[in-house]
Amino acid sequence: MREAYEAHGLLVPERERLLGIVGLSLPDAFRRLAQGGHAPETHPVDSLVAHYRTAFAALRQSVAHLEPLYPGTREALDQLAQRPDTVLGIATGKSQRGVRTVLARHGLADHFATIQTADDAPSKPHPGMVLAAMRATGIGAENTVVVGDTVFDIEMARAAGARTIGVGWGYHRPEALAQAGANVLIGHFSELPGALDQLWAAPAMVMPAVAT
Repeated sequence: MREAYEAHGLLVPERERLLGIVGLSLPDAFRRLAQGGHAPETHPVDSLVAHYRTAFAALRQSVAHLEPLYPGTREALDQLAQRPDTVLGIATGKSQRGVRTVLARHGLADHFATIQTADDAPSKPHPGMVLAAMRATGIGAENTVVVGDTVFDIEMARAAGARTIGVGWGYHRPEALAQAGANVLIGHFSELPGALDQLWAAPAMVMPAVAT
């Protein structure tokens, strides 16, 4: 982000503001940041996106570049992948290439039945990625739970008619996730299997799935 803005002679947004748009596709992220005056019309979003991608590609080639898992991630995913009542999928603002690179690095690609990205559908909070994941797996909204760390994830899930688990270790505060409508909040990955059981044991009271 810093390199993209500096390449255009623009002030780099504050760190908190940058972290607040994590999860969105790059064009949508830059458009939201522009609302704070960081990308005037004379510097189009497409150019900022192009500079970001160039800088990130160079960063990914660095031996010092790591994209670590949050504590407890592997254990929770391994446990859920072995359950016959659970199908795992991904809905992410990353590109297909980006997310598959991360999964391959950690040996997790085989855990997921569907991977939906900003390459395939509109950016969060549009419900397109969740709706596509449900179509790909044949699982209805009443049995779908979206686990996310941003308000965008919660809004995306609700628009698709799915239930939600908000996680407190990401980029948006737990109270913001609750206000957005998260059904359950958890503070560590170890709580995820139990939270899913809690939701599936309760009657589904979901919104109709509508793509807007």
